[in-house]
Amino acid sequence: MLKKIPKENMGTSNLGWLESRFHFSFAQYYNPSNMNFGVLRVLNDDIIHPHSGFDTHPHDNMEIISYVVKGSITHKDSMGNEETLNRGEVQYLSAGDGIFHSEHNLQDEDLRLLQIWIIPPKRNLEKLYGSYRYKKKHRTNKLLNIVSSKKQNSKVNVYQDINVFVSELNENKTIEYKIEKNRQVYFVQIEGSCQINEIILNEGDALEITKNNNLSITALENSHFLFIEMKEE
Repeated sequence: MLKKIPKENMGTSNLGWLESRFHFSFAQYYNPSNMNFGVLRVLNDDIIHPHSGFDTHPHDNMEIISYVVKGSITHKDSMGNEETLNRGEVQYLSAGDGIFHSEHNLQDEDLRLLQIWIIPPKRNLEKLYGSYRYKKKHRTNKLLNIVSSKKQNSKVNVYQDINVFVSELNENKTIEYKIEKNRQVYFVQIEGSCQINEIILNEGDALEITKNNNLSITALENSHFLFIEMKEE
């Protein structure tokens, strides 16, 4: 089954320095019927304006993935990590029993990123932090597995049994993807537009995919997308 979620149906927030689109109930957008999709708890499409950001704040018992769409993000945390990442690069942490971190846009242009929160398989797991600087060539006209579980082969590994894929697909190109039995997918159209089987997505739209084995993804124009594959619930 394919269920389209138009961007117009998502929650939004504008704090001046931060503009957000919430795929699931979060912050000012409270929707008890839209709390998660499987182990995917949060997916926020954030625009952080220049010289602003999230000051130091805590997290615990959540696996957090940041995917940079535009601009640069600078991260600092209580484990001593500090770095700046750019378009297509990935930062992640497993917060375990507690971590403090900050995320800022120190540049003169807007920062756009996807913030993805995954529910871990157990509480109070050992804290993790890392990043990977993927190149555009790694995701152009192919699926790039940017995040996987620690049992898989991605450059970025989290505890939960998930796979995160991205692609920048040129107009009229098609990619096929097989969903294994008892697995499901949450698909996000980041930029451009594409057709997934019979469903057309435009920038900002999303798609819940359950009880479906094969996806045919065709770019209707130059298309940038991300999807998260996980156990079916």
